[in-house]
Amino acid sequence: MEKKLNGVFWCVGVLGLVTVVLTVHAITCEEAVQTLMPCKAYLTTPAPSPTLACCQAVASVNASASTTQSRRDLCECFKKKAPVYGVDPQKAKQLPGLCAVQVPFPCDPSVDCQQY
Repeated sequence: MEKKLNGVFWCVGVLGLVTVVLTVHAITCEEAVQTLMPCKAYLTTPAPSPTLACCQAVASVNASASTTQSRRDLCECFKKKAPVYGVDPQKAKQLPGLCAVQVPFPCDPSVDCQQY
């Protein structure tokens, strides 16, 4: 029987709501991006702080990246997708702290994802 979580990480910010199935399935780049959609306003506009839905998304994506490879893959994903969505790198760096979520790698476009 599959356990399902309504997903709501990120880090570098890429954005929507998706259901994440917890089985052998690792979260994909596109799922993570969609899950992080509630963070779009904070990451791309002068919004002063992330919403609760955004912080829930960050926590959900973070929890879904449970292996070294999945963390590396998401790190690379965020590095590639953040500029496409117009994510402010400074806001991306601040997001995990503002949401009280400890992420395994810094939300920084210059991070070496293979280190994490």
